[in-house]
Amino acid sequence: MSIMGTRVLRKEDPKFLTEGATYTADVRDPRLEGAAHVHFVRSTFAHAKITSIDISDAASMPGVLGICTADDIPEDVGTVPAAVPLFPPSMMNRPLLATGTARFVGEPVVAVVAETPTQAADAADMVFVDYEPLPVAIDIEDANADNNIIFDDVGTNTAVDFAMMGMATGIGEEDIFADCDVVVKQRIINHKTAPAPLEGRSVACVWEGEKLIIWLSSQAPHGFKGALPGVYEGIDCQVICPDVGGGFGQKIGGTPEELIMPHLSRVYNRPMRWTETRTENFIGIGHGRAQVQYATIGGSSDGEIQSYRLEVIGDSGAYCGLGAFLPFFTHIMAAGVYKIPKIETAAKSVVTNTAPVLAYRGAGRPEATAAIERAIDIFAAECGLSAVEVRRKNLIPADAFPYTTPHGTEYDSGAYETSLDKALEAADYQALLAEQAARRERGDRIQLGIGVSVYVEITGGPAPGGAEFARVHITPEGKAQIFSGAFSHGQSHATTFAMVAADQLGMSIDDIEVVQGDTDKVPEGTGTFASRSLQFGGSAVYDSSREVANQAREIAAKLLEADAEDVVLDTSTGAFHVQGTPAVSKSWADVAAAAANDGVTLQHEGSHNANCSYPFGAHVVVAEVDTETGEVTVPKIVTCDDSGTILNPNIIEGQRHGGIAQGIAQALTEEFVYDEDGNPVTSNFADYGFISAAELPSFTLVPLETPTPNNPLGAKGIGESGAIGSTPALQSAVVNALSHLGIRHIDIPLSPERVWSAISDS
Repeated sequence: MSIMGTRVLRKEDPKFLTEGATYTADVRDPRLEGAAHVHFVRSTFAHAKITSIDISDAASMPGVLGICTADDIPEDVGTVPAAVPLFPPSMMNRPLLATGTARFVGEPVVAVVAETPTQAADAADMVFVDYEPLPVAIDIEDANADNNIIFDDVGTNTAVDFAMMGMATGIGEEDIFADCDVVVKQRIINHKTAPAPLEGRSVACVWEGEKLIIWLSSQAPHGFKGALPGVYEGIDCQVICPDVGGGFGQKIGGTPEELIMPHLSRVYNRPMRWTETRTENFIGIGHGRAQVQYATIGGSSDGEIQSYRLEVIGDSGAYCGLGAFLPFFTHIMAAGVYKIPKIETAAKSVVTNTAPVLAYRGAGRPEATAAIERAIDIFAAECGLSAVEVRRKNLIPADAFPYTTPHGTEYDSGAYETSLDKALEAADYQALLAEQAARRERGDRIQLGIGVSVYVEITGGPAPGGAEFARVHITPEGKAQIFSGAFSHGQSHATTFAMVAADQLGMSIDDIEVVQGDTDKVPEGTGTFASRSLQFGGSAVYDSSREVANQAREIAAKLLEADAEDVVLDTSTGAFHVQGTPAVSKSWADVAAAAANDGVTLQHEGSHNANCSYPFGAHVVVAEVDTETGEVTVPKIVTCDDSGTILNPNIIEGQRHGGIAQGIAQALTEEFVYDEDGNPVTSNFADYGFISAAELPSFTLVPLETPTPNNPLGAKGIGESGAIGSTPALQSAVVNALSHLGIRHIDIPLSPERVWSAISDS
């Protein structure tokens, strides 16, 4: 029996539950003995000229080793490398320390180096920076209007216009809505959210001669190593990532605070450490989502959708990192799960005086789903039809796959109506409708809403896909080591990759070690983000495991005095034998010992290249709304999420749980807020509405498998799906609860004040 598809317990858990994790701040390597500590002085203005910096008092503080400003950074030390080579204009690149102008509250301006963290923080308080305030651009639409220019040399706040670059369809001369009976428009907000990983950023580094050794909390060790030469030309480095307490897209690339550490270590000839505070994480690293959308949808009065237009303005934040590229994902996934003949998209990103936007869980795809699902609800209401039936009428049918959207996005496999039917059945949809009708008839204070969303997303993209490295090595004792370029920070690679190898090698997963997170031990890699690990990293393990098994078969044939073509590996027992005669066999230990005696290394390495995949699903969320206070509670969440072939239900369900919780949080409580002057209002957990178990019900998870043909495992990504489907489903549920009052739309987050105001205005 294959181990694939079974509920294997996570190999990672015993360590985390007993001795605990070792995060970067916990690393006690002898090479870091005597490390100095860094604290950053951050801008207190959203936009200001830096007229002077007085470090005299700070420099005389106890334990201070030195103070670094932008003027102290040599010309051969570069800026933060662009996340996407085509973007942005080079003048929008981010410096390691604010140079001449500070562009958001929290931007690092000065680095203070001292013997202890406390001494560095105390000295930072004594650095006096004189600012000349400049006009701010905080609101996305205001920034788009170029009322206050953030980069004078560029002359506009537009970072990327995808239509002008041929990466969005743009708005054509044809009126695509001319033949529609019903046309509705809606402005939709996807507000800023904070990824808020358990562990913030943390770095430790030391030079060994001309080689840099750096430990950090990252999702992509090789990605960080690849970024360093863009700052330090010709650098030789080893990147080590110990246990990482979450990332959610916040830790994909290098940030200024991380990238300046090698410079400080070299200048002061000391090992160097820095670990951020929670407030620094909130205001300094970056946020997610942050789009304003204008959706127009049209069709026939019987609910057939004929045309859809989506105009997107994305907030890049003060500098152009990965956030500037994210509206492209919204563009290519604009059609969602629907067969819409005519689609137009216009997408652009603009800079604002806020923290840079990063690839938060889903990264552009949740925003696409939010727009089309809201548009479907409003269109159905205008037609006087059931939103569920309008969805069903327009879903791409199962026999249409592979399906190419009007944007040229090719969906691999899907059963969209099946997912909708399964979710509705598990939620007992008809009973919910009856309960809703009864409450409305009675005029209950607590009204019931039923929200539905059907989504599709791209994982491992954008198309055509990507690659990941793996090496499978058989030890002299007959056990296996997997060296993977992917990197687990909660995704359970030690379990899943071991399962893939065990299935091919016939070993116990206890005899398989997964090695990650050290660029000297693993020569190549991409990292873990975009729900890419299993389809690329797992497929690479699959390929190399098969090749190693073939190598071992040759050696087993010699031991069995048989032709290699006649030798088989019984993966149920892990024994090699001549086909048809299992009584005489050789174990992996026998084969490994023979290989060692012959000086043969049983090993294979390579990168697996594959197309991306398109998981999908349907979410049903039930909301109860107090019509007197606007308070929203969520008594039921049912999801049917496809992830291709299910390798380990335990791990799949864990990923789904986390994603659903984050999606509900975005719709209900979490919002990163700036005031009109650009000051962060929600800069810690006391102010930011981080969701807890108390606000969430138990989730009903309905499994669904539609294997993808795009990789040998048939696996699709699942890490982000929950955060894509749940947000619009809850938004839909709250609006649905109040639809009898004439309410068609309420922007998220659905705070009591916002919901109450909508009721009062109805």
